[in-house]
Amino acid sequence: MNEANSSEVSEFIFLGLSTNRPTQYFLFVFSTLSYATIFLGNLSVALTVIFDSHLHSPMYFLLANLSFVDLCFSTSTVPKLIFDLYSSHNTISFQGCIFQMFFLHVMGGCEMVLLVAMAWDRYVAICKPLHYLTIMSPRTCLLLLIGSLIIGLIHSVGQLAFVIHLPFCGSNEIDSFYCDLPRFIKLACIDTYKMEFLVTADSGLISVTTFFLLIFSYIFILFSVWKQSLGSLSKALSTLSTHISVVVLFFGPCIFVYLWPFPTVPVDKFLAILDFMITPILNPAIYTLRNKDMKVAMKKLSKQLMSSKSVC
Repeated sequence: MNEANSSEVSEFIFLGLSTNRPTQYFLFVFSTLSYATIFLGNLSVALTVIFDSHLHSPMYFLLANLSFVDLCFSTSTVPKLIFDLYSSHNTISFQGCIFQMFFLHVMGGCEMVLLVAMAWDRYVAICKPLHYLTIMSPRTCLLLLIGSLIIGLIHSVGQLAFVIHLPFCGSNEIDSFYCDLPRFIKLACIDTYKMEFLVTADSGLISVTTFFLLIFSYIFILFSVWKQSLGSLSKALSTLSTHISVVVLFFGPCIFVYLWPFPTVPVDKFLAILDFMITPILNPAIYTLRNKDMKVAMKKLSKQLMSSKSVC
């Protein structure tokens, strides 16, 4: 990191979601309850899959890792937001801002790949059921997980390599509640048009490409099922509708933030709440409330925990 940068701008100030104190109190309560739900919900899903041997299958392996990534993705911003709303001390160090962007894009890139892997898993399970365990072997699942982490790292490092040495010598106010590249770049002391274009080309196009890849894959699965058996179409549609809901909720705000031509409109700040607070809640809710095996396993785990407490 450039030493001059650190000496000229040592910290950034978040303008947050609102300057109205009653609204901030409401947002504080909402954010705290949301994060508690995210933490407990996603952790419960991950632990249930780990400790219940009946759920040691490719689909639940990917689901547990999606829950873990969702938890990490939310943790990259929401605890800081809660602290800022409570203390009204809306600052973050230069290094902290860089780390937040790094972690945010690692988890975001990882989640994109995991959603693609889950779509592939559903395709194999629905269209090639006899070869499912052979294709989705434990080795394949592990490679998919490692690949998602590597792609997330490459995506994040590739983004930050362009901006980490930008000179910052003027305004240090970020009109948001977290650090992200579009608003971060605009604070630099040089013409950042080319830099903004590169960021849009990277994050924006990756989001759009992955989104349409997932949508087309679900359409292909449904078309394949329709050709095989009309009676199985409603079951496949019921299963895939949950995946499509998660994809739309996750990618919608991402596409808006990076491709919306009017970045000064504050709508993107509130859309970010969908990504950081709403989608991580809906993921465990959608995948558990509509899944009989998960509900049974979670009840079993909760009873075991309650019985162990009573013994103690």
